[in-house]
Amino acid sequence: MDASIIDPIDRILDAAETGMSLIQNREILHFTYIPDVIHHRDMEQKQVAQSLLPILKQSRPSNLLVYGKPGTGKTLVVRKVLAKIQKKVELSNFPIRLLYANSKQETTLYGLLVSFGRQLDLTDRDLPSTGLAISEVFKRLLGAINKNRLNAIFVIDEIDYLAQLVSKTGKDILYQLTRSNELLVRGSLTLVGISNNLSFKENLDPRVISSLGEEEIVFTNYTVEQIHKILGERAEQAFVKGAVGEAALNLCAAMAGREHGDARRAIDLLRVAGEIAEREQKNEVTEQQVRDASQKIEENKEVTALKTYPLHEKLVILAVMRSAGSSTGEIYTSYKNLCTGVRQDHLTPRRITQILSEIEMSGIISSRIIHQGTHGRTKKHRLTISADTVKKTFQDDLVLEDVL
Repeated sequence: MDASIIDPIDRILDAAETGMSLIQNREILHFTYIPDVIHHRDMEQKQVAQSLLPILKQSRPSNLLVYGKPGTGKTLVVRKVLAKIQKKVELSNFPIRLLYANSKQETTLYGLLVSFGRQLDLTDRDLPSTGLAISEVFKRLLGAINKNRLNAIFVIDEIDYLAQLVSKTGKDILYQLTRSNELLVRGSLTLVGISNNLSFKENLDPRVISSLGEEEIVFTNYTVEQIHKILGERAEQAFVKGAVGEAALNLCAAMAGREHGDARRAIDLLRVAGEIAEREQKNEVTEQQVRDASQKIEENKEVTALKTYPLHEKLVILAVMRSAGSSTGEIYTSYKNLCTGVRQDHLTPRRITQILSEIEMSGIISSRIIHQGTHGRTKKHRLTISADTVKKTFQDDLVLEDVL
């Protein structure tokens, strides 16, 4: 074997060892990182702290709703306030339990409640991961709170997604949660909802609205200047000195500022741009790496979402792609043809309608109602991503190769 031929993996690893490492602390660029100082959110931190203050005085706080566009610091502030409260009560005899779940990540009502159950120390034997009625899962959660006399704060991030699940399934766990204190003999339960959608309450039961929104706090969008300051501090802490150019920071802030003042997107852009610069063995992050990072983030988000879908959901997405802007009925016909092509039994029209709604919630397709005068209304669906992205992502699925 020719000694002059260097294995490509060795080349990458050698370059990583000898090349310049621009990022010295990646944790600071992760969305879960809670900085010592949260800039431009003093008022919101005070409001959240004051809302939850009663629990330090050994009484139940009001349920709280926190609103704001993505990346406006809602989760960051709530988690920081909760961490401070937890630290204050560690030495007290007042049993407080702070629990957190993201309803979009859990994807099912059952999974969300089980997540809370695990944080209440309920094992799989106490609370199986599947198989129980929702009402029984809820009963066991309250049983754990009652038994241990806990004063629990349930934080539900992206609660607007949960509200959509409730409206689609008809299982209103939000109503049950807001009424839980009526069923508790000992202990209490406070609900903190974090929402990206200010109008999500429109789909809720009026009885839930009155009890869920006992207190409400709205987070305004960050300005480009505020995002620039946040980025500058993160860059200073996370990167080696001088590794991030001012032009790169300006572009990150401007790109994120265009998207509703999204600081989280700005930090993601900076992190990915830094990783690209490291791979390219650059000694500085420039505007070009920021642009490349923006393209990569968008592609990764779409591809990751597409890859997670089971076969029939993929077939529905292909049906929407083939009959762009068509009605549910036309998409169903296209879907049945695709099922024939891959030798699969087709699902019912009702189930396909449900699947379309579920995919719409992920943002991969969009739907709108078209009024047709005397012919009534129909719903039209179309892809929000390119057909090429769908084909490229699905081409690794051997079952679909005959219909792509």
